[in-house]
Amino acid sequence: MKICVLLFVFTSVLSCAVPAADFDAAVATNQVGLDLYRQLAAKEPGKNFVLSPYSIESALALVYAGADGATRDEMGRVLRFPIENAPLQSAFGDLRTALDQVAEQSRSVATSRRRAGGNIDIIEWHAANRLFGQRGYPFRDSFLALMKNGFAAPFDPLDFKRDAEGARGTINAWVEAQTRSKIHDLIPRGGLTADHRLVLVNALYLKAPWQKPFNKTDTVPRPFHFREGETRDVATMRETTLVGYAAEDGFAAVALDYLGSQLRFLILLPDEGQTVETVATKISAADLTRWARLGEKPGPATADLSLPKFRVEGVTVPLGPALRTLGVKRAFDEPAGSANFDRIAPRKPDDYLALSEVFHQTFIALDEEGTEAAAATAVTMLTLSAIAQPQNPIQVRVDRPFLFAIQHRASGVCLFLGRIADPR
Repeated sequence: MKICVLLFVFTSVLSCAVPAADFDAAVATNQVGLDLYRQLAAKEPGKNFVLSPYSIESALALVYAGADGATRDEMGRVLRFPIENAPLQSAFGDLRTALDQVAEQSRSVATSRRRAGGNIDIIEWHAANRLFGQRGYPFRDSFLALMKNGFAAPFDPLDFKRDAEGARGTINAWVEAQTRSKIHDLIPRGGLTADHRLVLVNALYLKAPWQKPFNKTDTVPRPFHFREGETRDVATMRETTLVGYAAEDGFAAVALDYLGSQLRFLILLPDEGQTVETVATKISAADLTRWARLGEKPGPATADLSLPKFRVEGVTVPLGPALRTLGVKRAFDEPAGSANFDRIAPRKPDDYLALSEVFHQTFIALDEEGTEAAAATAVTMLTLSAIAQPQNPIQVRVDRPFLFAIQHRASGVCLFLGRIADPR
């Protein structure tokens, strides 16, 4: 079985934000996920790459809630956040509730199948937020209350000034515990210093069995065509199953359900002669919302599906450079003196908060039983002085690099988004 987790850490250091009436947390999350994917995946051509849009945007929402002035305007524009905190809190709260319900609803499905003689695991989902802040630093009570009551992010005091490395160990251990040891050393050595004041962590864990598991005896080595033109055999599953399906411009979109059909694994498979990089330039947040509903009308299609097993263990990736490129600069105090997080703690000329870095790490594995994935992102803040349905079974051979997403069906939000270039 496979899983997923994510973490964010914060340290002390264009147009307007989205109107509240127009704010859709899932759409904003997917668009920012696509923006970051295109920035980062382009630097690693021919390699596997995975990130968690939901965890990244959820964590950045916590920081945005404490931003003010031009810093807030800039973050709101790039991250597609609403002007006020109330709709932000409400939208992400609704998403958290909906995702929690997915696991609860899977219990009744699994119970019914067990009564019929099957051995079915339930979906396991866990999400947790936590603030780790400098003991004695003048964080505003209103901000800490908003984090605890509005974003389910309680506060834990640490002492970065005297023992930054010890604080790093405490935070990383918390992340490992939340992600069942799938994410290790999210914050790398040297990632925290005596100048850090606040670390915000969001950790996610998902264990999702397929709606219809693959038969392990049908998993055999089959050819996989790599980007460089090389072909090698990789362990490939095969099953005739119901899928959501759409033929798009230069690629096919195929959606495979997890238990209970509330979560889905979306495959974006380039047509022969097309590349995964070309597909990535074509898709939009609106497309991801549409594909979350694949198979609802006129109904699912029957597919003869071949899908390689894979496992991607990531390393910590700094997201700061990509966020700056997208336009989040004042939050990182560019130009000097411009960061404004007065809603988190009083801003003084010689002591104010700014983002120092955003660390991200993911893990995902897929096999005959389901998917396991984990991700963690850390944003550090430091203190500074100045569709049509075919009649016959569709032949879907996932035998070349492809894009994928793990989506919540009702909202369309992408929990994970990535590229598999080498499933070995």
